[in-house]
Amino acid sequence: MLLATPTRIRQLSADVVNKIAAGEVVERPASVVKELLENSVDALASRIVVELQQGGIELIRVSDDGEGMLPDDLPLAVASHATSKIETADDLFQVRTLGFRGEALASIAAVSRFHIQSRRRDSDCGYELECDGGRPSDVRPCGCPPGTSIEVRQLFAHTPVRRKFLRAEATEFGHAAEQFTRIALAHARLQLTLTHNGRTVHELPAEEELTGRLQRFYGKELLGHLIPVDSEADGVRLWGYVADPSQSKSTRKGQHLFLNGRWIQDRSLQHALGEAYRGLLMTGRYPIAFLFLELPPEQVDVNVHPTKAEVRFRDGQRLYRQLLSSLRNTFLSRDFKASVHLPSQQAAKPPVSPERQQELRLEFVRWATDQLAAALAPPSDPDAGSVRFAEHDPLARNAEFSRVEPAPITNPASLPAITTHHEGGKWEAEGGMPRPTAKPQAAMTTHHSPPPRVMQVHDCYLVVESDEGLTVVDQHALHERILYEQLRSRVLHGAVESQRLLVPDPVEFTAEEAAALIEHSALLTQLGFQVEEFGGNTLLLSAYPAMLARTDHAQLLRDVAGQLLSAGSQPDRRDLLDGLLHMMSCKAAIKAGQRLAPDEMESLLSQRHLVENSHHCPHGRPTALVLSRRELDRQFGRLG
Repeated sequence: MLLATPTRIRQLSADVVNKIAAGEVVERPASVVKELLENSVDALASRIVVELQQGGIELIRVSDDGEGMLPDDLPLAVASHATSKIETADDLFQVRTLGFRGEALASIAAVSRFHIQSRRRDSDCGYELECDGGRPSDVRPCGCPPGTSIEVRQLFAHTPVRRKFLRAEATEFGHAAEQFTRIALAHARLQLTLTHNGRTVHELPAEEELTGRLQRFYGKELLGHLIPVDSEADGVRLWGYVADPSQSKSTRKGQHLFLNGRWIQDRSLQHALGEAYRGLLMTGRYPIAFLFLELPPEQVDVNVHPTKAEVRFRDGQRLYRQLLSSLRNTFLSRDFKASVHLPSQQAAKPPVSPERQQELRLEFVRWATDQLAAALAPPSDPDAGSVRFAEHDPLARNAEFSRVEPAPITNPASLPAITTHHEGGKWEAEGGMPRPTAKPQAAMTTHHSPPPRVMQVHDCYLVVESDEGLTVVDQHALHERILYEQLRSRVLHGAVESQRLLVPDPVEFTAEEAAALIEHSALLTQLGFQVEEFGGNTLLLSAYPAMLARTDHAQLLRDVAGQLLSAGSQPDRRDLLDGLLHMMSCKAAIKAGQRLAPDEMESLLSQRHLVENSHHCPHGRPTALVLSRRELDRQFGRLG
């Protein structure tokens, strides 16, 4: 057997050290673009030009009109850990620049063909230096404008293995353009230009407001849905813009956080952002945000990551609370109604002739007549139609129904009163609500009701006339939001009423479900449930939430157990409780396909104004869509 020859400890050469450092700092061309742009910003440049070829693989050139460098500084610029940004270790705790380690240029020069030109404004000429694989040349005088220009050619030319791992040209350019965008957003007062393969991609003038940059990068549509945010507490300012919940992404790519002009990633702040949008976005969707933090540099450590993308705050919880409370207070003052915008047909089609307009009107009248006849059909016919009115039109003289007055609501928040169940092929109301009663036809002829204001479509949606136009309400989503807000309010105030059973109900569970329910019995008590062990995998349910009286409690408890198991071994109590409230409100809410009596429709609609965030269900789906009167007039050609 061969024994390994013992090796001696040796100090690595500067060339090897720089190549190792390059592996941390220089991941791809975008890393070079980021470092060079940050150096230009630190040099107090007012104009920066970025030129790329083949996604930055063949050429990256960054030119600025900043301070420039002295000729003696050029060799030090490509030396390892040489910088003008810091002098002592104490300076690391009050960093006011974007770059400070002093290893970026040395690392870049070690894995490319590097060329730098620089001239100070008070100098008659500039100076240049070249590096090939980290070996610098002598400094030579040259002609160049004031500022600094750095060329990086054939990235990873001396490390071909790294070069093979680079992606396609378009992919690499996309990453480089993203770094350019971050600097442009963080420093709107800079004049910036980006070109790729000789074509100008972005030419950004200096701007005083961030909105100009946002419009250029993301378009007018997103800009119109942005909500300004601005708060200051204990010397920390948070400002920027967040998007309306109607604008979201499937990833966190739309979340831009900046700290003192530096783009950062922070899980705590991203979590606070997600918490602020809880209940406003659907599961799997993430908010869009452009937020800027300004705080004293001694309150943050930016020296915890080679690329300085992650930072460590001295008091991260305070920033978390400030971000969460600022956004929630901002959202409380806004109405997130979802509007319907139908595509304009006038631009795509020639004008409709008068004859065709008359045909369309007649066709619409026939359709409306059919729908009205279906709505006024006797309720004993389960196939009478899918459109039902909450109030009856005077044309309904031949229908054997009178107008049903809404039942008095003693407790407007008592939504379980409108819960319905299916029996004998018909949907009947529970909770003592009156059903339409038949009256003689003669009585109907003397009764005149106002025109319809609410109707149910497909046993799923409520169509409501409003001052704005038409509002289409999702009955399940709205009821779910109301139940969620009621449950949440009562849980927070410790006022969840429980209904005790005269005889406890034994419920069978799996071993995991039973263990999870027993482990979280205190949490279940907070929600209004009371369970105890009975033997084996059977638990006794002795009480349930009184406001969910008409729910299948055994099945609801099984769903609660599933939620507890999916939350993990050590779930956060707050997140777990909120998730259970979401699930319980969803299970107990009226379902799509469930017919409602006229008074039930009115009861449901009257309560949407009593809860917060009634415009979205707890899972983020809109509860209503608004079709404005102007949109209707435009579609029917009534606008001049």
